[in-house]
Amino acid sequence: MRLLIERKPVKVYPDPKRVIARFFFNGDERAVEVVRHVLALSDKDVFGLISPLLQEYSKRHRNITKILARHCKKIKHCIETAGYDFESLDKYQKLLLGSYFTHEYSIESAAFFNPSVVEDPDQSDLVEGEKRLIISFRAVGEGHISSVVFRRALIDRNHNITVIPVGNYIDEAEIIKNAVYNKKLFLKKAADSRIDIEVLDEVGVKLEDKFDYATLRKIILDSKGLQEDDLKKLEYDKILWLSDTYHEISFSRDTDISDRVIFPISEFERKGIEDARFVRFVKDDGSIIFYATYTAFDGAMIMPKLLQTTDFYDFKISPLHGIGAQNKNLALFPRKINGKYAMMSRIDGWNNYLMYSDKLTVWDNPVKLQAPQFPWEFIQIGNCGSPIETEAGWLVITHGVGPMRRYCLGASLFDLNDPSIEIGRLNEPLVIPNTDEREGYVPNVLYSCGSIIHDGELIIPYGLSDYCSSFATVKIALLLEKLESTDLYRPA
Repeated sequence: MRLLIERKPVKVYPDPKRVIARFFFNGDERAVEVVRHVLALSDKDVFGLISPLLQEYSKRHRNITKILARHCKKIKHCIETAGYDFESLDKYQKLLLGSYFTHEYSIESAAFFNPSVVEDPDQSDLVEGEKRLIISFRAVGEGHISSVVFRRALIDRNHNITVIPVGNYIDEAEIIKNAVYNKKLFLKKAADSRIDIEVLDEVGVKLEDKFDYATLRKIILDSKGLQEDDLKKLEYDKILWLSDTYHEISFSRDTDISDRVIFPISEFERKGIEDARFVRFVKDDGSIIFYATYTAFDGAMIMPKLLQTTDFYDFKISPLHGIGAQNKNLALFPRKINGKYAMMSRIDGWNNYLMYSDKLTVWDNPVKLQAPQFPWEFIQIGNCGSPIETEAGWLVITHGVGPMRRYCLGASLFDLNDPSIEIGRLNEPLVIPNTDEREGYVPNVLYSCGSIIHDGELIIPYGLSDYCSSFATVKIALLLEKLESTDLYRPA
């Protein structure tokens, strides 16, 4: 008999009005022609065009003038090709040019799903029984490009959940390229990314064991300049694209968390940032840091990545390396186990694996932890977020895929000191798509990227058929009792 769960009467829907202003570019030739047209206008015509644009779009974007100026600077080479001196242009010419190379992108126009939840670092001014949460979502817009967005929520003493309304603006972060690269790991990741080996060998001999972005960029541009083969030039570009996957981002301090979007930055994630699994990690010294694993997708290949922050303003991002970081579904445990970091993964696409590491970014030697066992998970089993520590063991919310590619949520329990030991697994799904949840962008799919325990309740935020999101809760004591009493099927 299945456990009683409570579906909360709260749904978070995609909002097409949530837009960001992005750089728009159709190639140098067309850009040069646009520049010539704009700069042929009189000063009066320039002001007459840009003034109403600024009035209109200042209501939709924080500091639109800064955005337009930044986008104008990106086409400086086209301005000079058109025969003009960039520095001699006045501010209105630059702003008008920037507007022609800007477009609005609705980050949530298609879907808003696969949530992950952690405790908000700020728990001030609450009454007893309340908890403030930060929920991340996978937002999908035009072209099925995914990004990570956030909402703040509040649980009251009666376990009611209120998602706080969003602000008026959305901001992308400032990108900071100050990473120091490890040559061995960088070149191994480049090879895994199918960059031409000959090009990697040529660049590799010019690099020190540790190098920075400026050094790499100079070597790439110098080497690329000696090439006449366009295909070879592309391989050099790919190395720079890979370097972009190591970076830091910083959001303005005057943004609400709902104003912040982590949008694809490098070419290796140009098709999306998928399914971030956030976890509140307790370090050996007791300090707290938030990590998230996610999948970057370029349209053909996936790249598992790690994101870290202490305040949700500043984030450090880097790829994950090793045999165990080759597929989706990576989920970090919330603390070290026996002195090592621990991670769940699904390297073959249909079984759960466990692995340990001394380094957060290097994962090897995955060991199979779980295989599909019940009819509702015969196609695949995977985690739905980081394991949750309880007195009874590590609780893992799982997803199982069965007939008609229906995704259901399940649960498993593992030994605290040795998570390779499975204590129990539900033999029936915990949550099944009901008739109100099965319609969407991808029908019959329930999916979550992280849950939390509060005051004896397990709160599971989940995506509904890849369209919107909601919440379900279950008494943690009943769930653990059920898991501990379940007889596991163990093949001889």
